[in-house]
Amino acid sequence: MHIAILTFDGFNELDSLIALGILNRVKRSGWRVSIASPAEGIESMNGVVMHRHIPLSEANNADVVLIGSGMKTREVVADEAIMSQLQLDPQRQLIGAQCSGALLLAQLGLLREVPVCTDLTTAPWVRDAGAEVLNQAFFAQDNVASAGGCLASQYLACWVLARLEGLAVAQDAIHYVAPVGEKDAYVKRMMEAIAPYLAA
Repeated sequence: MHIAILTFDGFNELDSLIALGILNRVKRSGWRVSIASPAEGIESMNGVVMHRHIPLSEANNADVVLIGSGMKTREVVADEAIMSQLQLDPQRQLIGAQCSGALLLAQLGLLREVPVCTDLTTAPWVRDAGAEVLNQAFFAQDNVASAGGCLASQYLACWVLARLEGLAVAQDAIHYVAPVGEKDAYVKRMMEAIAPYLAA
């Protein structure tokens, strides 16, 4: 199982790395979580520099693709050299976007009749792209999901775990990372956020 987290220059560390940390709670053969980027090295909005695991185009073959956000997302969607590398398919992939990553969903044509969650700064731009923006932290329809607000990245990661490995695995993952003394509350909040969007 391969999960690719699309991460671009100017990325928000909370969006890409919280998901990376939670998803890597699964320790089994064949489970892989990768940072995918068009550049070998990428710098965050706060100056953190890291190296990608895989080139951006390899995300097309991943089982799951999560799109992180950042301060340069509008530049990314306007860059044909970057966008032409992405051929995502919700028929065979789980696809999720965090905050301004919703702009990529819109640009890739994945939000037709699918409302989306995003951050407050990005919301007007997503509306301008023709998508309906919801005033909530998480939403999913079929194999496409979105989360709004940096700390909502936990919901996106747990939705992936629940879809692939079951609710118990998602609950265990959030329980592990939640603050001591608040673990049950975090599990409950996560369930309230994602359970309505999981198949029966």
